[in-house]
Amino acid sequence: MTRFQKALGILLSLCFFTILTIVPEPVFTGKNVYRHLPLYRFLEKKSREIDQYGDQKTYEAIASENGKYLRQKAKEEQTSISEKEKKKNSKSKKKQKTKKQKTKKTEKKNTSRETISTAVPDPAIDLSPDLLADYDYLLGQFYIVDSNTETNPAQLNAQDFLKQDFKISKDTDTPQILIYHSHSQETFADSREGEEADTIVGVGDYLTQLLAENYGYQVVHLKEQFDMAGGELDRSAAYDYARDYLEPYLQENPDIQVIIDLHRDGVPEDRHLVTEINGKPTAQILFYNGLSYTTAKGSLEYLPNPYIQQNLAFSFQLEYQTAQYYPEFYRGIYLAGYRYNLHLRPRSILLEAGAQTNTVQEVKNAMEPFAYILNKVLQG
Repeated sequence: MTRFQKALGILLSLCFFTILTIVPEPVFTGKNVYRHLPLYRFLEKKSREIDQYGDQKTYEAIASENGKYLRQKAKEEQTSISEKEKKKNSKSKKKQKTKKQKTKKTEKKNTSRETISTAVPDPAIDLSPDLLADYDYLLGQFYIVDSNTETNPAQLNAQDFLKQDFKISKDTDTPQILIYHSHSQETFADSREGEEADTIVGVGDYLTQLLAENYGYQVVHLKEQFDMAGGELDRSAAYDYARDYLEPYLQENPDIQVIIDLHRDGVPEDRHLVTEINGKPTAQILFYNGLSYTTAKGSLEYLPNPYIQQNLAFSFQLEYQTAQYYPEFYRGIYLAGYRYNLHLRPRSILLEAGAQTNTVQEVKNAMEPFAYILNKVLQG
């Protein structure tokens, strides 16, 4: 017991005996009457507080430690809150950054789509069913017939062509569209020698990218050089070489439904096949169909094509969409006497994109509206 506690005890005793001599008996005969005295209650409370910790120094030490502990806990809590806020902000920033990156990536990826998906029908010619049913009108507006072949109203029937369904599903992981080049060495006005990107093959690369990334098709681009023999340019048997390669390839990939033989045309040097689409100089296009029929020999039995009518309908639907959305873009559908490997699939086309007088960029620009109209036909 400390001196303070001893002094306190003596003081309490003196007070108690003093009260006994002053207060009448009835007052203090009750049990624990001294507890009613304010002074005693105050002194008792203080005594308990001190006894709880043993002595004043111990109490002060504990109070000091408690203070340190509380300060430490407060600091830890503040640090924890701060860390949580940092993590929250970090996550928020990361989320915003990811969102920006995705947006940027999507914008980059869909640049071409944005520029061409806003196309609206604006035909320069009358596309009414009555006029399209007129064979002479149809022939004059859509076709160029080579002098070595001929056609007739039964073969060119716009109503039948537009009824045919060329829709394909995008829900597949197998190749759907095949792009190749019977004439892989075709170049343009500003092509750099030895640069594949500046040839028709480079144009095929861009078309492949558009169809795959912008429209979601599974596309195969073959770059075999069917017009090269022994390191020298030789186009005399290019279609035969291409057929020999493609037939087994298609057997291995039976889900391929669309075949595009991508070329550029050859025109007089003073002719420039260009228009403007979406503010870009754009090479014009020509579709090419083989009828396996010549005026000299009639039907070419050695070049059978069971898909002639489907080929004609497919190219007509492409031309019909082009006439609606890009009337200055197309040059027509050229009808020639031979087959040109169009017998490989019903949806086979030979596409002439620009000519040797066009720039590389003009021809690549042409792939954007072409991909757009091809998608429209394939999606019905």
